[in-house]
Amino acid sequence: MVKKAKKGDKESLLKLIMDQKEDYYKIAYSYMGNQHDALDAMEDMIVKLYEKIDQLKKHDSFYSWSKKILVHCCYSIYRSRSKVVLVDEWQDQMSTSGHSREHNQVDKNMDIHQWLSMINPRQAEAIKLRYFQDLDYQSIANMTNTSLGTVKSRIFNGLKKLHKLSGGALNEEN
Repeated sequence: MVKKAKKGDKESLLKLIMDQKEDYYKIAYSYMGNQHDALDAMEDMIVKLYEKIDQLKKHDSFYSWSKKILVHCCYSIYRSRSKVVLVDEWQDQMSTSGHSREHNQVDKNMDIHQWLSMINPRQAEAIKLRYFQDLDYQSIANMTNTSLGTVKSRIFNGLKKLHKLSGGALNEEN
């Protein structure tokens, strides 16, 4: 399938992408934080894959290569857009969510994301990929173009910082 895609077969490339669309979306969403931007990043990735498929050296590394491209697309979109949180929209979501249990979960998720925003971005990235996307260390190393030891160090040190920031609250939930 990859060989066909490299020869310009758009259908083969699309099939390769569709086979992993959920993984791509999860990764994009974890970087972008919302559906709209995640889908934009995926669209950008598809265009770049089509343009650069001839640069792929090893056929069996298509998915790790394409995920690296997706991460770069996420960074590019993130840098180019200014993020604005509309308080009214947030309050509307909170008032329509209903149950206090859902409010507590939203609060916990907001706390975690707030704490992640307070640590080194590379550490936060590694933690999100490991614990939100359930990727193994080697996959994270391949996606971020870093060594396995660096990934482990970023996660370890990032988790230490998160523990301090949360005042131990992260451990109490588990």
